[in-house]
Amino acid sequence: MDGGEALSESSSGNQLENWAEEQDQLKKKLVAYDDFSWKLSSSVELPQGSEMLKYVGGVDMSFSKEDSSVACACLVVLELPSLRVVHHELSLLRLHVPYVPGFLAFREAPVLLQILQKMRDDKHPFYPQVLMVDGNGILHPRGFGLACHLGVLAHLPTIGVGKNLHHVDGLNQSEVRRSLQLKENEHEQVFTLVGNSGFTWGVGFRPTLSSLKPIYVSVGHRISLESAVAIVKMTCKYRVPEPIRQADMRSRAYFQKHQTEPFQRTGTAMTGSD
Repeated sequence: MDGGEALSESSSGNQLENWAEEQDQLKKKLVAYDDFSWKLSSSVELPQGSEMLKYVGGVDMSFSKEDSSVACACLVVLELPSLRVVHHELSLLRLHVPYVPGFLAFREAPVLLQILQKMRDDKHPFYPQVLMVDGNGILHPRGFGLACHLGVLAHLPTIGVGKNLHHVDGLNQSEVRRSLQLKENEHEQVFTLVGNSGFTWGVGFRPTLSSLKPIYVSVGHRISLESAVAIVKMTCKYRVPEPIRQADMRSRAYFQKHQTEPFQRTGTAMTGSD
C-alpha cells in the first residue's frame, strides 16, 4: 500500500465495512445535475443576478519519496478565462490512514476538506465555484470516488478527472485506447463511456486528436456531465486540466525544495496569491 501502515488483518474487515457504510450514506446525497447559480457561457440566459463562472479550483496530493506517509496537499484557484493562478494553499502532514483501493477518499479527503473549510471560514474572495479533483467521481468501482466524497461533504460542485480508467461495468482502458486508433474515431475529442449495463459513467477526453492517452472525466457532485466536460475543455492547455496540473506541480515543487528538511509537524499550511 502507498503510505501509512497497512490495516491489520483483524481490524481491516471492520474498517472496510464502516467505510463502505459511510460511502453508501453519503452517496444518497449525491446530486448529478447542474445545481449552481453561475453560468458557463454568456449565451446562456439565467435568472437576474447570476454571474459567470470565474474561479475554478483544483486539488492534488504529492507524497515524499523518503516517507510515503508524508504528504503535501495543494489547492489552487485559477481565474477564467485567463487561467491565471490567483490563490494557492499547501498543507504538509503525515497520513495515518492507508491507501485501500476503492476508498481513497478516507485517506485524502480530510486534509482537502480542511483547506476548503479554512477558505470558507475566512470568507476568501477566491473560494472556488467549482472544484476539479485528481481522482474519480462516479466513474468508480463503488460509484462514489474522491470527487463525489469531497463534493458532498463540502457541498461544492466537483468534477472527477482520472488519468487512468477503472475497470467498471465492462469498461477497459486498453480497449478505449485501442478504439482511439480506429479511423472512424480519429476526429473524436470526447467519447462517452457506457458500461455493459447501459449506464453512462463519464467520458474520455483528449485535448489533442493526436493523443492516445485520454483523461477520464466524471460527475463529482452538483454538476452534470455536459457541464463538467465544458469546464474541462475551458481549462485544458495540456493533457491534464490546468487547475489539477498546477496543484500537482506546486505540491511536487514543495517536496523538491524541502526534501532535506526533517518532518517535525503533523501539519502545516502555507497560503499565497499569485
